[in-house]
Amino acid sequence: MNQRVTDYLLYLDGVSVAFDGFKAINSLALTIMPGEMRAIIGPNGAGKTTMMDIITGKTKPDDGDVIFNGSVDLTQLDEADIANLGIGRKFQKPTVFEMHTVEDNIRLALKADRRVFTTLFWKDSAGEREKVNRILATIRLEHLREANAANLSHGQKQWLEIGMLLAQDPKLLLVDEPVAGMTDAETEATAHLLKEIARDHSVLVVEHDMAFVRELGVKVTVLHEGAVLAEGPLDVVSANSRVIEVYLGR
Repeated sequence: MNQRVTDYLLYLDGVSVAFDGFKAINSLALTIMPGEMRAIIGPNGAGKTTMMDIITGKTKPDDGDVIFNGSVDLTQLDEADIANLGIGRKFQKPTVFEMHTVEDNIRLALKADRRVFTTLFWKDSAGEREKVNRILATIRLEHLREANAANLSHGQKQWLEIGMLLAQDPKLLLVDEPVAGMTDAETEATAHLLKEIARDHSVLVVEHDMAFVRELGVKVTVLHEGAVLAEGPLDVVSANSRVIEVYLGR
């Protein structure tokens, strides 16, 4: 790209990566605007996880451009640097500090100076308390702030981990199958939660639950064999004959 600046928050073009001769990602092109939520769907092996690995620096592409926030070349950075830039990733299985309270989980995740001296003499500030309260309200866990995370339901642990990502002030959230294993009520609440978060953040959601994707009401990208097969509103991609053939079934 010769360092040119784009208007996109996330810009992937011509991205490819192969493992032992198998092309997991094949000339992938994808763009996300600031403030956009996008749903990514596709069959197992389509390259969804590898795509997120590339965005977060876990996997380096063999070819292509991966540009964040207009001009930052993510292929030149490691995972920690990319996280510090403002890209947060939530994996399918929630990872929280189960022996700590819900509130302490959020506090531990706050973006702050973690050097030894600062940590030893850390004092709670009004700004941090307000931020923790705001996040707890967003993830619907205010009433459980003193509960140990181990005692939360599966869905509540998913919300807590999303809250821990929010505590890092990300510009982009990558969320992997957030409603897997959830009840219908939790699934519906998660759709509302992500739509609320998308008012202030860009969100990339990988999901198999088509009812949940429909509830999100966002643009959908279908991946197949490491490339974009179709893109557009869910009703449009669902009617695509190739999408039906390779993913949705007849």
